[in-house]
Amino acid sequence: MNVICCTLNAKYIHTNLAIRYLKAFAAPEFNIQLKEYTIKDPVMNIVSDLYQQEPTVIGFSCYIWNIEETIKVINMLKKIDPSIQIVLGGPEVTYDTVEWMEKIPSADFIVMGEGEYSFKQLLSEMSGERNYKTVHGIAYRDHGQVKITPQMNKLDLKELPSPYRFSEDKVHLGKRVTYIETSRGCPFSCQFCLSSIEVGVRYFDREKIKDDIRYLMANGAKTIKFVDRTFNISRSYAMEMFRFLIDEHLPGTVFQFEITADIMRPEVIEFLNQEAPKGLFRFEIGVQSTNDYTNELVMRKQNFAKLTRTVTMVKDGGKIDQHLDLIAGLPEEDYSSFRKTFNDVFELRPEELQLGFLKMLRGTGLRLSAAQHEYVYMDHSPYEILGNNVLPFDDILRIKQVEDVLEKYWNDHRMNHTIEYLVTKVFPSPFDFFQEFGAFWDMKGWARIGHQLEDLFRRLFSFLESRSMIDLDIITGLMKYDYLINHKYKPRKPWWEQSFDKKTRTEIYKQIVENPSLLGQTYLELELDEKDLYKHTMIEELSFDLSVYLSSGIIEKRPSNLLAYFDPANNGTLIFSFIEN
Repeated sequence: MNVICCTLNAKYIHTNLAIRYLKAFAAPEFNIQLKEYTIKDPVMNIVSDLYQQEPTVIGFSCYIWNIEETIKVINMLKKIDPSIQIVLGGPEVTYDTVEWMEKIPSADFIVMGEGEYSFKQLLSEMSGERNYKTVHGIAYRDHGQVKITPQMNKLDLKELPSPYRFSEDKVHLGKRVTYIETSRGCPFSCQFCLSSIEVGVRYFDREKIKDDIRYLMANGAKTIKFVDRTFNISRSYAMEMFRFLIDEHLPGTVFQFEITADIMRPEVIEFLNQEAPKGLFRFEIGVQSTNDYTNELVMRKQNFAKLTRTVTMVKDGGKIDQHLDLIAGLPEEDYSSFRKTFNDVFELRPEELQLGFLKMLRGTGLRLSAAQHEYVYMDHSPYEILGNNVLPFDDILRIKQVEDVLEKYWNDHRMNHTIEYLVTKVFPSPFDFFQEFGAFWDMKGWARIGHQLEDLFRRLFSFLESRSMIDLDIITGLMKYDYLINHKYKPRKPWWEQSFDKKTRTEIYKQIVENPSLLGQTYLELELDEKDLYKHTMIEELSFDLSVYLSSGIIEKRPSNLLAYFDPANNGTLIFSFIEN
């Protein structure tokens, strides 16, 4: 048989771990070819490529982000060549399996749950007696009737062969995210999450995992993401792996983990703050909600005080970036409660704050009890909610406005000083700033058109100008500072009208040449001449003393000048602030 395992990833940089496990486990009896595409690829291109491989069997790995496009692909394949056997697997089709078999007549089989053993069993029967009732955990058709076989006991993960050693993957390791699994299962029971369905946590062999990581790094892997649902559930295991990664990492490698923050002990964080190189680790932390009643309803145990301690200690250590997640639409979390959740978490100033919306995933307890909270949600993937008893669709739309500008203006870190000033000095709370700006953004129709960097500054300025703010001059100065400090090269045309005409700039430059100590020791060490000043700097007038503000957070209203030096060696931008004599 010519067997292909295939999936449609959300982006090119992603890789699918599941199909690699299937390939590794099926060897040596079956030589499986791997084919990965993206959901943006034209369906005809995917179908054409698969058809030209002359497959006997194609297995598709299915998720909420790719199921709709996958169905299009398999329906087209079956029309072209009905003899191709189509096998579906993955979390999206593991639940409501009979419904999927009825909905997708082009699918010949569905493998439910953990698929390594079942898929190999299925291939053996397809190439032999075709006695499918002996295969564990599948759905198939028998004279038009859908049949389901019982799933087998969970696999011993220590016996699974490595899915990371395929020669065809080597060329891609430096360009894509490598996902690695050291455990399966989750100790928690959050009712909105598929991981809550599997009881207990099982671990892979630690030494094999370490060898795999060594192999991946040696062959160019740069971003390695652990997909364990709670990486730090075992303190001793987490410490062992952290120590190993610190000791044996190669330069330029980044490791990402999903962390349960409220169970992380302070001594573990102190160890990381002392031992971990800056940028080596990245933490993803699911907060979801700070409403205790909401968390209780979804069986989520969370101590926000301890979570805050962890996030704060990690941030103070300055070694590890943190990505915190929120979910809008959880039971009994109305607009006002979500505003509090958002502000509670934003107060921690994570490097990224991901605002998502509840998805009623097949198989989860929350989907099964959706009627209790009057949930209305999409019939098709990703099954995102459209409202419930306390959060109408109007409020969901408002929160989506927050999400839009949060991503552009906080998570991308294009104007940190400006946003910090706005959310602490100008608006009642961070949520109120993002909500008001998001509504303005939506009203202007900017969500439907693209943008350049300069557009982001112009649009924020337009919003602030519309509010007739009394301290707009301060905010504008901070926006100019943020814009310039993030440029590697002297911008050709900044988003504002320059403060000085050519004559005035010449006079200021002359003053600097005559008295270079005006800008401090760092400037003196650059040893710039007059030609360098004209060629590699920009100068702007501010209404406040920038150096005082940056050092103390205090606004002293007295005119000052900002001089930005763009290093021609591309070593970054230096900003100097000075008061004219």
